[in-house]
Amino acid sequence: MKILHYIGMILTLFVVFQSCKKDETQARLSTEDAVKAAVLTLDKTNLTLSKENASDTVLHLSLVPADFGFQAAVTNVLQFGLKGDNFKTVKEVIVPSGRKAIGFTGYELNGYLLALGVPTGEASEFDIRLKSSINAKIAAVFSVLSGLKASPYASTSYLYVPGAYQGWDPATAESMVSPTSNGVYTGIIFFPEANSEFKITTERNWANSYGQTADGKLAFNGGGNIKAPRAGNLEIEVNTTANTISFKDHNWGIIGSATPKGWDADTDMKFDNTNQVWKLTVSLTAGEIKFRKNHDWGTNFGGANGSLLAGGANIAVATAGTYDIVLDLNANTYTLTKK
Repeated sequence: MKILHYIGMILTLFVVFQSCKKDETQARLSTEDAVKAAVLTLDKTNLTLSKENASDTVLHLSLVPADFGFQAAVTNVLQFGLKGDNFKTVKEVIVPSGRKAIGFTGYELNGYLLALGVPTGEASEFDIRLKSSINAKIAAVFSVLSGLKASPYASTSYLYVPGAYQGWDPATAESMVSPTSNGVYTGIIFFPEANSEFKITTERNWANSYGQTADGKLAFNGGGNIKAPRAGNLEIEVNTTANTISFKDHNWGIIGSATPKGWDADTDMKFDNTNQVWKLTVSLTAGEIKFRKNHDWGTNFGGANGSLLAGGANIAVATAGTYDIVLDLNANTYTLTKK
């Protein structure tokens, strides 16, 4: 009987211990009272952005950090979305660890809002919230929505592409451009070999950069080196809202009886990213040339007297010699300068 009595006491203690342990876990992670979302406050709710206030701090935000009921390292991400869109399209900005206040210049805020695809020169309404998280196993919590009405302005912004092809120097790297600062950047860069590595920086320094986490996926201030999928002129598109990158061929070359390969194949030109023109120094014979895109007759230019015409007449080369050729598709012009 004593043995049975002792066994009963042990089983009772085991059940009590398990219950206490389970209750403690729930109190720390599952009880609603234990998890408190951050509180976000904006100092303004209506703004007109312009080039004149681009360098001024136009919006201040303060926050009371989220409380998960126990000590933990919390990651805070500020989310901008269109009002009523439920953040289907979102621009995220990481809040530095430990910060309880953050300010944005007109230039920064303008870029974040344009990334949501809103028009310039007119007011749009936005929802702003703070996302606080610990890890993937515990659900993130969100602050109450804050509203902002703002009028962005049209602007041009750039990213830079330092890499092995130019010595990893951001100061001299090729650039990518977003004509409206909507977060979509494009640029044409010549890579001398396949798998040439590079990164993408927001300024001409290494303070902030994008790396690759998977094919077509980027991370801000994270990831490894990005690799060019093949050699040659590649058009790169980066979307800093979706954190994606894509590549496609974008070549221009000359073809014709005056060129080294005749009418059988193109002699490729190289893109001058700084001046946004295509260039080539080449030996020509007397004859004719045309300009072709991507080694195909689907897009070709002829012309005369320095003016381009889509599908136009062959361009005459009167005298053999070495020529500097410049193709300007923005101005719709070309030059052939005999050296």
